[in-house]
Amino acid sequence: MSEVVEGREALALLERTREIVDPRLRAALGSLPGAVRRVALYHFGWENADGSPSAGSAGKAIRPALVLAATDAFGGDPAAAAAAAAAVELVHNFSLLHDDVIDEDPTRRHRPTAWTVFGTPDAIVVGDALLALAYRLLAEDGHPAAPAAAERIANCVIELCAGQQADCAFEERAPEEVSLEECLTMATAKTGALLGCACAVGALYAGAGPDETAALDSFGREAGLAFQLIDDLIGIWGDPGRTGKPAGADLAAHKKSLPVVAALGSGTPAAAELARLYRGHMSPAAVALAADAVDRAGGRDWAQLQASERMARAVYELSRAVPDLAAAGDLLALAEFVTRRSR
Repeated sequence: MSEVVEGREALALLERTREIVDPRLRAALGSLPGAVRRVALYHFGWENADGSPSAGSAGKAIRPALVLAATDAFGGDPAAAAAAAAAVELVHNFSLLHDDVIDEDPTRRHRPTAWTVFGTPDAIVVGDALLALAYRLLAEDGHPAAPAAAERIANCVIELCAGQQADCAFEERAPEEVSLEECLTMATAKTGALLGCACAVGALYAGAGPDETAALDSFGREAGLAFQLIDDLIGIWGDPGRTGKPAGADLAAHKKSLPVVAALGSGTPAAAELARLYRGHMSPAAVALAADAVDRAGGRDWAQLQASERMARAVYELSRAVPDLAAAGDLLALAEFVTRRSR
């Protein structure tokens, strides 16, 4: 199957997911108190800052799509997992609101982030409210798998928080003091955990057993790490017109992303140059020099190769959970989509 066809299949699946999940999300957000609701709807792209309707994007819906695709792969009814898929998307957006505050990101989805528009306190509080909404959706869901899904999501959120804490702690350490193994563990917690959780929740809603659910969780984690590797590459070399963020934003913020840490540990002259740049102010000129140093030190090539290897592991884990990969076509299409994206 060609990449073009896979991409079209994934986009069609994401569109179907939005048709199933968006009504649940809108109803959940509509139940929030007025001031909280206003910030939440702005963050999701459904309202402008003044409360008027907006045609903005609410994101790609990759995580809820994984929930529905996993349910389908085990012969379950995806529509029966709609509440769980919406809950996973709410958890994702809780983390985005908080991440934007922590990272001081000025834009998301091609417009100002919620904290820059409404202030830091409102963004944090609304993130908390989205997390509470996720658990309320599961509490109100009559599906027999809902309690197990809630427990799995709770454990995932704790792991997400641990990953975020580690990421922040890295920023206080000298460039050469962060190991690649530490960075991979952090990235798995911050990104892989929720993708794995989404897949596992979908499996639970289809009645899959513990071994199949665990393998599907591993599939999501490996695909999530591949996703993060690609995201880190985009954070350095992505097109601002497509990403909605300035070029080299991660370098300007001195983030110790995976390509950067791999480059720093290469022992090359370019690694020493990069370490020196990371100790100083990152002007636009310094950002360009740092991007070149990461490339020359092998960080770019390493991340691209590692992303491919992680996807191979993901497919292996998926084959353990669903031996007939034809039944898991949607999961494969989604994994290929997120790891082949260029923005």
